[in-house]
Amino acid sequence: MLSLKLLSGMRNLWATIGITFFLVALAVAQVNLSLMRELALTRYGADTARVVDDWQSQIDAMKSMPDKDKLARANNFFNSRIRWVQDPQAWGEDDYWATPLELIGRGMGDCEDFAIAKYLMLILAGVDIDKLRITYVKARITSSGDAKSTAHMVLAYYPSPTAEPVILDNIVIDVLPASQRSDLTPVYGFNSKGLWVGRATAPATTRPGTKLSRWRNLLRRASAEGLG
Repeated sequence: MLSLKLLSGMRNLWATIGITFFLVALAVAQVNLSLMRELALTRYGADTARVVDDWQSQIDAMKSMPDKDKLARANNFFNSRIRWVQDPQAWGEDDYWATPLELIGRGMGDCEDFAIAKYLMLILAGVDIDKLRITYVKARITSSGDAKSTAHMVLAYYPSPTAEPVILDNIVIDVLPASQRSDLTPVYGFNSKGLWVGRATAPATTRPGTKLSRWRNLLRRASAEGLG
């Protein structure tokens, strides 16, 4: 789960959208998965290199599939291999956004790491960016009979701009229509082209965000790993 402070105020909202610049660059980049594999081997060892090989094979196989099957493959790839933990346990920081290689190499990550990795995998497999939105939600969690609202991130796929989305999540492992995820309340979603607030069908802006040093650093790291 994300810290609730990420949902407090427009300043934090616009700051977070700086990640969009990272996503734009990766979406149009010449991907060098051979470099990614080499780095996986040297940084993390043979097991991680084999997962990167599998990732590339999955992406190649997904390119000829209908979107429905692509969504299931991407969702299962990361949900079955990565353990969900809070950022301090995974990265030793309160709010760290991992590259796909870091996520695969560490084998664990927070919800935003899952959502970004699935987003990138689907783009590499040929899914239209316009159909994908990384989405901040308030998730209603019930524990010991008490319900509380917690900040969370998922990936939403829209067959068309006004259609009901389906949700890729790391907590509920099945890809489900939003109408079956009554536990989630959308706050805002974004992709490489715009930002949508709540359940709006038109973007609030097509000029998302400001580059922050944190995201410039993330872009640099991803580029150095073969994804830019």
